[in-house]
Amino acid sequence: MKPSGFLMADDANQAKDASLEQHVLDLDVGARVDRFLALRLDGVSRSRVQALMREGHVTRAGEKIYDPSRKVKLGESYQVLIPEPVSSEPKGEDMALDVIYEDDELIVIDKPAGLVVHPAAGHESGTLVNALIAHCGRSLSGIGGVRRPGIVHRLDKGTSGLLVVAKTDRAHQGLSDQFAAHGKDGRLMRAYLGVCWRVPSAPKGKIDAPLGRSSINRQKMAVVAERAGRRAVTHYSVERTFSGIDGAGVASLVRFELETGRTHQIRVHMTHIRHPLLGDPVYGGGFKASARGLFDAGKRAFGEMRRQALHAYELGFEHPVSGQRLLFRSELPSDMARLVDSLELVDRTDS
Repeated sequence: MKPSGFLMADDANQAKDASLEQHVLDLDVGARVDRFLALRLDGVSRSRVQALMREGHVTRAGEKIYDPSRKVKLGESYQVLIPEPVSSEPKGEDMALDVIYEDDELIVIDKPAGLVVHPAAGHESGTLVNALIAHCGRSLSGIGGVRRPGIVHRLDKGTSGLLVVAKTDRAHQGLSDQFAAHGKDGRLMRAYLGVCWRVPSAPKGKIDAPLGRSSINRQKMAVVAERAGRRAVTHYSVERTFSGIDGAGVASLVRFELETGRTHQIRVHMTHIRHPLLGDPVYGGGFKASARGLFDAGKRAFGEMRRQALHAYELGFEHPVSGQRLLFRSELPSDMARLVDSLELVDRTDS
């Protein structure tokens, strides 16, 4: 028997996901949407509703609803898609890995842009963790959770570059301690290269601005009031500047070092100071018109970018078992190299 008020997926289609719909009645008006749905959906907690909203599974009239505090109104209908349960333990998948260094305790990978680090909603397979399970077998550390075995830090899907993974519990603990200190004790060093719009006014600087979930779009991070976020500090230095068709600085190559490690930290901080990364699909959309200031070579290279121009190019740490100091560098990947070369060409010949 189907619960009252639910529209279940058509059994004839043998759908794996359940599609549910709830209508707002008089007694519901003014309630938070997460509370409203949790009260109506049998066996679905409020926290589960909030997770479904973050994953884009709650809609109203075809529009995704991300804000759990939104107040429901009379006559509205909310649709909830509850995905089929999946195994919490990821499986190994035979995928090519660019291994920079490996021993019995850890492995250093040069991650390509487009590869998700660990399984999550919408990315249950094809992740770096799936590849590592196949590559490392039983040696992969389980600390960090079943879904994140061996992971001590991460890079966004669209960010390329160096990433270290623990293969044993003792390596995981030692590396986690270093990443928790963010280099304050001198053991860890991480540096990124990014291409941002225009040229920051100061050649070197520090961005100290707390980060938290955006109140407008919970899928995004934003600079927020100190009481509402977590401290985030980014150090930057301008490495090169590039001229546009008007002779002014249209873009710059910037080096970043992190004092903290928040989600999307560099991307949000650079957008906050009005110098977003080129190609950033989430935080740089308002600056697409800036591409009109590029010369033709730059426009072509920018048009080929399918992600934010950010690369983790340097990673140094103390080996958690041997104590040896290790330092790795990764050249810019082809898409970013083409972009920088096209801008460099402008810098040399047209400015």
